[in-house]
Amino acid sequence: MTTATDGVVLVDKPSGWTSHDVVARVRKLAGTRRVGHAGTLDPMATGLLIVGVGRATRLLGHLAARDKDYDATMRLGVVTSTDDAEGEEVSRSDAADVSDDVLASTVAKFVGDIDQVPSTVSAIKVDGVRAYKKARSGEAVALAARRVHVAELHVLARRGDDVDLRVTCSTGTYVRALARDIGAELGVGAHLTALRRTRIGGFTIDAARTLDELASQFVIQPIAEVAARTFPVWQVDDETAKRLGMGQRLAPAGLAAGPVAAVSPDGSLVALVEERDDAIRPVTVFT
Repeated sequence: MTTATDGVVLVDKPSGWTSHDVVARVRKLAGTRRVGHAGTLDPMATGLLIVGVGRATRLLGHLAARDKDYDATMRLGVVTSTDDAEGEEVSRSDAADVSDDVLASTVAKFVGDIDQVPSTVSAIKVDGVRAYKKARSGEAVALAARRVHVAELHVLARRGDDVDLRVTCSTGTYVRALARDIGAELGVGAHLTALRRTRIGGFTIDAARTLDELASQFVIQPIAEVAARTFPVWQVDDETAKRLGMGQRLAPAGLAAGPVAAVSPDGSLVALVEERDDAIRPVTVFT
């Protein structure tokens, strides 16, 4: 067991584990309960899960909001109750007549801003309860469509009814809902059989480690380094750092739009700030 520090752990989540399972494991490895994650992965999914330790948990909401890359496989011709392989089969159709050209042109329709209805087994709350809990208890769940952005969506390969996709999308996009809707547009149905997240913002799967590797060598990225990779950096003097640490507003300084990482002379992350309404305002304070 190691002593916790403030920072981010990049985990290559295994299939069959929930994101909460990973957090529980990292808590043991870090020796602290102050651990959280950015961007839930379903148990079936694998790949990059950003885990925050200590004060880095305050960064997680900002990190989760970044765009993401996925490698996915969907199976044409089969609709399931959960839009993925973990659900029960609802219907089956023959997808043999779906040509590669029709498939590619249909997939292309889902690039850009789209209105997407999340899967009924998503983690979205309905009347204060997660949608998946309502669905699994037999309740009818009706979720409203939400606007998401799919920057890239490519067919990488096709093996009969199995289609490999590469997706770049905004936060809040459900890849299994993409598979469901592509199948519906083709008229044969589809569901997701595999999903691997390969990037969140500036963090990629190449830098992630398995839980076994982390048990052997616990690697944590310092909070200031994480902030510098994610946000514009504003170097501040000691007096400004002190004022920001107390949550005070400051005069405008022409900062970049959106959150900016205020870093003290000793390299410590002081706060995330935003300049708006003619003032610099601390968004999240770390000192």
